[in-house]
Amino acid sequence: MKKLVFLAASLIFAAASCWAQEHSTVRVPTPFVEGGAPVTLEMVIYRPEGAGPFPTVVFNHGSTGIGNNPALFKDTWAPERLARWFTQRGWLVAFPQRRGRGQSDGLYDEGFTPKREHYSCDPVLSLAGFDHALADLDAAVAWLQKNPDVDTKRMEIAGYSRGGILAIAYAGTRPGVFHGVINFVGGWMSDQCPDNTADAINPVSFRRGAAFPRPTLWLYGEKDSFYAVAHSRKNFEAFTTAGGKGTFETFALEPGVNGHMLIAQQGLWGPAVEAYLAK
Repeated sequence: MKKLVFLAASLIFAAASCWAQEHSTVRVPTPFVEGGAPVTLEMVIYRPEGAGPFPTVVFNHGSTGIGNNPALFKDTWAPERLARWFTQRGWLVAFPQRRGRGQSDGLYDEGFTPKREHYSCDPVLSLAGFDHALADLDAAVAWLQKNPDVDTKRMEIAGYSRGGILAIAYAGTRPGVFHGVINFVGGWMSDQCPDNTADAINPVSFRRGAAFPRPTLWLYGEKDSFYAVAHSRKNFEAFTTAGGKGTFETFALEPGVNGHMLIAQQGLWGPAVEAYLAK
């Protein structure tokens, strides 16, 4: 019995070690210069087994809550379990870290208050931060398009929270690059902003993606503390009214679990995403 336990543990360790070797971190050049120095971005890439080029998902990270804890800015968001779901299905997954996030260079400047206490509900400041993020994505996508492991004819863009709304807008404003878009609980500013100012930020940004000619997939969790389902449905309606195509799906998480954490519930969203990728 002890030998069997030792063998099982060895196999688990070997599998974990093998998995750990499947990802790499690259430095992506950009046209930006800050403080007299060129800015490069961190991007974590998970590669499936076999020979490429591979269909590729560019997966965009979200915010850091309300943006009031600078220590969180340096956390690299590239969840292994999420990446594994895609690589097991033959997809390469790239997690670009925008300026000032993770180990990327530059100032994190995605719509803060003037004193940088937290993210701003002022539409002028917030939407300027949105454009700042789109520019970072341009650099990451340009690098991936030159990577021989990437099948540029089968590229999808996805994202979580702020990354979800970025994915929708990017696909619509950069036509011909991506063939599909998956939005996990997307939005730029919480619907808890005073005076309903989020209504002047989120629908406007989602409408930028309406020119994308193919169907998109929107996935939201009930009881989301950042984006109530009713607010997100209004965003979807703004998108479709502007000509966008897509499917809006909601999921009930376990009692007490914040719907904004849908990204971790692969058992819920897996079938919908698998069906979408198959198209």
